[in-house]
Amino acid sequence: MADTMTKPETDTKKKDFPVFENAQRVDGDEKFKGDPIQQAMGQFGKWHIIVCATVFLVKFPVAWHQMSTIFLAPNPNFKCANYSIEKCSPDCAEYEYDRSVFSETIITTFDLVCQNEHWANTAQTIFMSGILVGSILFGTLADKFGRRIPLVVAVFLQLISGVATSFSPWFWLFCLLRFVNAVATGGSMTTSFVLVMEITGVQWREVISIFYQIPFNFGHLTLPGFAYFIRDWRYLQLALSLPSIILISYYWLVPESPRWLFTVGRIDEASKVLEKSARMNKLPTEDIHRNLIAYKKQLTSEHSTQSKGNIWDLFRTPNMRTKTICMCFNWMVCGLGFFGLAQYIGQAVGNIYMNVAISAIMGLPGTLSCIYTMRRFGRKKSMIYANALVGISMLSIAFIPATESGAIIALSSIGLVGVTISFPTAYLYACELFPTVVRNIGVGTASMVARFGSMVAPFVAGLSATHHWLPPVIFGVASLTGMCLLFFLPETNGAPLPETLEDGENFGKKKKEGS
Repeated sequence: MADTMTKPETDTKKKDFPVFENAQRVDGDEKFKGDPIQQAMGQFGKWHIIVCATVFLVKFPVAWHQMSTIFLAPNPNFKCANYSIEKCSPDCAEYEYDRSVFSETIITTFDLVCQNEHWANTAQTIFMSGILVGSILFGTLADKFGRRIPLVVAVFLQLISGVATSFSPWFWLFCLLRFVNAVATGGSMTTSFVLVMEITGVQWREVISIFYQIPFNFGHLTLPGFAYFIRDWRYLQLALSLPSIILISYYWLVPESPRWLFTVGRIDEASKVLEKSARMNKLPTEDIHRNLIAYKKQLTSEHSTQSKGNIWDLFRTPNMRTKTICMCFNWMVCGLGFFGLAQYIGQAVGNIYMNVAISAIMGLPGTLSCIYTMRRFGRKKSMIYANALVGISMLSIAFIPATESGAIIALSSIGLVGVTISFPTAYLYACELFPTVVRNIGVGTASMVARFGSMVAPFVAGLSATHHWLPPVIFGVASLTGMCLLFFLPETNGAPLPETLEDGENFGKKKKEGS
């Protein structure tokens, strides 16, 4: 796929000018109106396809490790080994488990039942807290050391910790290794997404941000296949971890982000990456290095007078405060809904493998439909409709008997479709809503809040053991609350991105008539 960008004109009288079509001389200096880095490698071509296809593979183990708790810690039927004693009596010293479906789980291995049953959900909460730590830690490392090396470190750490987890003799060590595995998983997500977005042209980022999620859906879909044939949690954990060996090849296959190289002043290395991409995309390679030097000087001059924002700027003014709170709450709803619904479906009555497979299949069209809904209805309406779908479908379960497993699975899967629409939309919505000076901080804060939702999700899903309708009611009410808060946000589709804090405060305000 060759880039369709118009090739720069050649003029022998302007040999000292930058070759890019959006470059011009202003007051005797070279100035760039466009993005010479993107123009050098093209908006999206063969080189981008190869890099993206390679990086996208990291989402398979991300899905496996995040969703594996469904099969690592399913609720078993059990009784006291001494039949004359009640199963949760203080006098019961040993338990007998039903192993007709799973030969061994972390619950049967570590006796996480009765007074210890909450530890299974705690283990998943610890894992989700690791995702949060990994996102922050590797985000910082990626800014300092680039995208490629932290990504390789993350997948290597994911491999080692994942394999080690399968040999854990104690529950606390299991939790510790799972936390480390989650840190690596969060790091691989952060660095890989940033890398993909930094090489993709503006008009392709919307589509690629959605395609980036598709391997996660396939990873979710293949998980019940692994679990069906591997019924012991140790071997399952090992099988889900070993494929990360392939990802260590990222050290040789994945290029460093040319934008990061350019930003930190490594112009020669950035030029080499851009020249390779340009050749593969059939674009001109001459003058790339010279133009990067000129562009660097321009940016250094322009940014010397600009100030950076901080997290407090998200709450300092009324309109920004409202937008931040509404957006963060919706991210929390997404985290709570996605991981909570996945576990709730896994705990529902019926065949656990079929239930999880159905929910994974339903998530795929939801993710793909984001491309249409965001373009057809915009970001705001897409999230409103998606949250309404989740809320209505989940609240409907409250009126269905627990024995109607088919209806419960169907409605829960419909709710999961809504979540898979709202989550990718929320990411792009937040990127467009926050002004440039605090965009990374805003999106990072919203993502952090989403992790808190995912940390609570296991406990909410676990309430089905008490009342089958209680988790979906919580999921439904949370989604409808998020839907109502969305009405306070402006639509961003097609609007110019806010740049300064003043732009962010004014963006979405109703103008007085005649102003």
